[in-house]
Order: sequence, then C-alpha cells, then structure tokens
Amino acid sequence: MNLILNFVVFTAIALAVGLGSAWHMVDQGSALTTLRHGPWTAWYAAGDPEADPYTKARVARSGRLPIVSTTTMEFVARSDAEGEPLESGCHYRIRVPKVPALWWSLALYDAEGQLIDNPADRHAFSSKNVLPGSDGAAQIALAPTPRAGYWLPTGEDRNLMLVFRVFRPYDTADLASGEMPVAILPSIERVDCA
Repeated sequence: MNLILNFVVFTAIALAVGLGSAWHMVDQGSALTTLRHGPWTAWYAAGDPEADPYTKARVARSGRLPIVSTTTMEFVARSDAEGEPLESGCHYRIRVPKVPALWWSLALYDAEGQLIDNPADRHAFSSKNVLPGSDGAAQIALAPTPRAGYWLPTGEDRNLMLVFRVFRPYDTADLASGEMPVAILPSIERVDCA
C-alpha cells in the first residue's frame, strides 16, 4: 500500500513541477529564450522557424505571426522604470531615443494584449507620425485623460502593456550576439497617479 501511495504522490509532484515550470517558461521565458533590460523583454527567437519549443508555444498561444527576427525586433514592457506595474490610472512619460532603424512603433495594449477602446481611436505612435525633439528623442504620454503633445489613452481600471517594435534596424549585431540593444529602448517614467 505504501508503494502505491508513494508512486501517486511522486507522480502528482512530478506533474505539478513539470507543468508549472513549462507554464513559467512559456509565460515569462528565461535567460535561454529572452533578453531583459529594466522593464523591457525581448523574445529574440520569436520570428525564427528554428526557435526553441517554449518560444514556439508562446507564439502559438498569442495567435500572432511574428516577423522574422533578423528584420524586426519586438520589446515588451509591463512595468515602469521603477518596476511598478503599468496601470491605466497613472500618467507616464515615455522617451523614445533616436533609433537607428528604418521604422519604429510604440503601441499600448491591455495586459491580455488587446487594444484599448478609446474615443480618440489612438493605439500607437511611430517614427512616421511623431516629430522628435532637438535631441532626436520622441516624447509620448500615457494617461487616462488628454495630455499636451503625443498622448496614448490608457482607459480605466486595467494593467497595461507597451510593445516597442523596431523594423529593419541598421545594426542587429547586439541582438544576434544575445545582447540587449539598450541604447534604443524607451524610458518609462511614472509622473503621477489618480
């Protein structure tokens, strides 16, 4: 009887650990599948047909078809520079530095990756519709109420996710070598909360 009970307990523990670690790897990634800097995470093999099984599972679960990773880089942030979750009731200042690429975009989603309905029907800005400042950087505000300049509405009562995409970067050496291209990543500063 003890042998059967031990087998059942061992099997249950093995299943829980196996499924839990697989869920974590698909949801959060690891040093083997992602690059991280501050609030930003990049799944560097997301567009690679030879990607690892965890990256493939993440792409399949999202339902999105990523562009080949040698052509596009995608970075996701769910927190600000201080590590606090991005919340719709707060006002954030985003500074996008001068990006050496053909095109970039900064899009705002809810925590599940869905666009946020808003009366302005505005969900993203890109290098084609933002005028940079004298230093070459673009300033974008995230807030529930209108702000001067470039403003993305956050809606109400939700956690947020920012997605920064860079298309045809002039130098992909950092990403190909497994290094996060820190110089191109936007900063996310919480200004205040309602």
